[in-house]
Amino acid sequence: MKVERESRPAHGIRFSINGPTGEIARAYLYLMTNDLHTEPFGLLEDVFVDESERGSGLGTALVQEVIAAAREAGCYKLVATSRASRPKVHELYERLRFQNYGLEFRMNLAPTA
Repeated sequence: MKVERESRPAHGIRFSINGPTGEIARAYLYLMTNDLHTEPFGLLEDVFVDESERGSGLGTALVQEVIAAAREAGCYKLVATSRASRPKVHELYERLRFQNYGLEFRMNLAPTA
């Protein structure tokens, strides 16, 4: 059996919010395709708000901007992942109408710092 490979480009968009001392929040949107749909799907990744700014609405504003960009790109879905140990992040996603679809399985391929 031979497994064939086909490269498919993904497009990444970085969103950030700066404060007086530099970046205080960020998120990434990756636009990708698969064989199930003609439209792309989005992956929301690396959402971060500086600890001193958490609870200020920056995370909500940032994720809403990502959602808007995914809609503008014609995505049929937007996927957001979060570790089980982050209930406040889960609350944010659910408040923004993401649905809990189940589990994320992960394999770390490089040593973590």
